Amino acid sequence: MDPTAPDIHAGHLVVLDVLRLFQDEGHTAVLIIGDYTARIGDPSGRSETRPVLSREQVEANAKTYFDQAYRVLDRSRTEVRHNSEWLDRMSAADILRLLGTQTLQSVLQREDFAKRLKDGEPIGAHELLYPFSQGYDSVAVEADLEIGGTDQLFNLLFGRDIQRSYGQPPQDVAVFPLLEGLDGVNKMSKSLGNYIGISEPPEEVYGKVMSIPDPLTPRYARLLLERDELPDNPRDAKATVARGLVERLHGADAAEAAEAEWERRFRQRELPSELRELRPSRPNLITVLLEAGFAKSASEARRLLQQGGVRVGGDKVADDVNVADGAVVSAGKRNFVRVRLG
Repeated sequence: MDPTAPDIHAGHLVVLDVLRLFQDEGHTAVLIIGDYTARIGDPSGRSETRPVLSREQVEANAKTYFDQAYRVLDRSRTEVRHNSEWLDRMSAADILRLLGTQTLQSVLQREDFAKRLKDGEPIGAHELLYPFSQGYDSVAVEADLEIGGTDQLFNLLFGRDIQRSYGQPPQDVAVFPLLEGLDGVNKMSKSLGNYIGISEPPEEVYGKVMSIPDPLTPRYARLLLERDELPDNPRDAKATVARGLVERLHGADAAEAAEAEWERRFRQRELPSELRELRPSRPNLITVLLEAGFAKSASEARRLLQQGGVRVGGDKVADDVNVADGAVVSAGKRNFVRVRLG
């Protein structure tokens, strides 16, 4: 798992569940934190070069991983490793030996590299090291089986070839479906920001599930809850999945409270039970949206206004008006703040 953000997301649950099944049969799961490879950036499914992370960013993101992973895995049958343990210690001669195990043509056969090459998009030379580095992980831990999403098939097979080059029996590989993110198009990804973090508050998890496109509901139910039967009504089906996921991550009481909160806010159009207060530096609406974190720039705030996504006191507002003391400003379905002046 590459720590490109501090949260393990719901998409990771698919492969973590499979690891747990192997543990329940008596096997040891090796969870590799890709603190070294995260500094390269996995190009899988990418149409552009991923920004390189610093060691400090990687360490900050990785430190919360363990407790999150143990929500699924059996701690007593889990071996946690960082691939910097072996990759950081490689000399130039070691790296040359590793690179010599495969050809450049074999690396460029990757779908993402081939497409970028054809389209004239840049490929960072450092990106070519990623499949080699991940493949060497299998050598370092003497893997018998490596598990990943379908986007990792090339990397997993590449690891088999590298193991052969180092005199090890090639690992078996098992790939599982990728879970689409909240946009319903791209895979759930921390770097794309379309994910549900498994440590996020219950109300946030519930609200995010309720925001997914209707066609995704059965897929979320099957991959996250192993559930195939859902109510016929799309809204009820989605609520069933939202409640089930919150219960899985936070317990039944939290699921019940999250559902009640969502009903209160969105079906009955009531305000959240806990309302954050904001004292903006200026009383105008764009300043409120920026300082509340509802928009990243003034232009984005204006777009929200023009698209009818901003309400003051429950009424849509399309202009940058001044906001009265005590007014409640909302942006989208889940962002509320009460403005205090003076």
